Amino acid sequence: MPADRDMERIVSLCKRRGFVFPSSEIYGGLASCWDYGPMGAELKRNVKNAWWKAMVQERADVVGLDTSIMMHPEVWVASGHVQGFTDPLVECRACHLRWRADEIKSQRCPSCGGELTEPRMFNLMFKTSMGPVEEEGSTIYLRPETAQGIFVNFENVVTTSRKKIPLGIAQIGKSFRNEITTGNFLFRTREFEQFELEYFVKPGTDGEWLDYWVKERFDWYVKLGMRKENLRLREHDKDELAHYARACYDIDYLFPMGWSELEGIANRGDFDLVQHARQSGRDLSYYDAEAGEKYVPYVIEPSGGVDRSVLAFLIDAYDEEEVEGEKRTVVHLHPSLAPIKVAVLPLSRNERLTPLAREVHKQLSPGFMTDYDDSQSIGRRYRRQDEIGTPFCVTIDFESLEDKQVTIRDRDSLAQIRVPIEELPKTLEAKLKGEAFDASSLWAAREK
Repeated sequence: MPADRDMERIVSLCKRRGFVFPSSEIYGGLASCWDYGPMGAELKRNVKNAWWKAMVQERADVVGLDTSIMMHPEVWVASGHVQGFTDPLVECRACHLRWRADEIKSQRCPSCGGELTEPRMFNLMFKTSMGPVEEEGSTIYLRPETAQGIFVNFENVVTTSRKKIPLGIAQIGKSFRNEITTGNFLFRTREFEQFELEYFVKPGTDGEWLDYWVKERFDWYVKLGMRKENLRLREHDKDELAHYARACYDIDYLFPMGWSELEGIANRGDFDLVQHARQSGRDLSYYDAEAGEKYVPYVIEPSGGVDRSVLAFLIDAYDEEEVEGEKRTVVHLHPSLAPIKVAVLPLSRNERLTPLAREVHKQLSPGFMTDYDDSQSIGRRYRRQDEIGTPFCVTIDFESLEDKQVTIRDRDSLAQIRVPIEELPKTLEAKLKGEAFDASSLWAAREK
């Protein structure tokens, strides 16, 4: 990993440019909790929109869902989370810090070198109580994954959507895991967001559908500008498969701390529907009217972290270069992910230029997420937009008052063209959809 893309620089950029702030910072912060600032909120929303577009909007075989964070506690008994969602915990006898036992290379505390306790199993689910009185029987859990909300609604979705198997049910939502150790910025936190698809298929076709979704999900990252050399597929060994999985692949990304999981694609078999049918007493099998047969579908599950994806896209897009003897930090985000698509910049804060610049901004705002900036020199404003990944800047100068034309500056090539104001929306729309942003060609153009 190049030195100019280490985690410290990414964290600094995120704080400086309003992507991510420490949560509750005025009170000293809260460990592993982060708030998305103005730029980060837009970037995260765009990542989720890109996933939803690819997984739901553009497919006839997938529908969406948005289920409750709090669910009946029996859901987590059936899924195995109450008994089996645990990590081994050790505690330092000297400083009392706690660690995951499977991540400790020696028998001493990584912080102070003190003696560690014997491992004990620690359940990762957050407990809370429902109702005004905390008593036995009122305990519920914040969901540790979004998948179970899909499985318990399988019957409802099949009935109301009137779709046939193969059928996908997609969801984006918050999950909570009381991790023993967190770290690496957005990579491992206790509150996070997932995008998950449960794709229900006929038993016997699950192998080919697993292969299909592995390729589909890998290609999604590449199409959004992530470099192939920073991605890899890793098949799970038999001894590391989850108890519910028949097979599983990870899409790993080369983060600054090394190769780590970005998304997993698992063949869950019929484990979940069988477990929930047994626990609830409801028949969750599927009747195939055309084939005249009844069966419990198998499930292929692509499951990724929204926050990890945001972090990976930022790291991959981050670049430092020299332009005309000056250092330039630029974030080469794919236009569909960029928080701001177009920045409107009057050449200076001038009473003659401001009305026209404001009018241009008003013209563009309905169609694009647009920023208006007239403070400091034009060069500094360009640099600010480069650092937040804005693909295009529109400059209004004194000639614009005469010829009714403006200058469009390209973030990546630094090329500039002059276009009539009336053609500006159409020109920008074409450029934002241009072939220059397809897959890895974005970086190939920069390397030339």
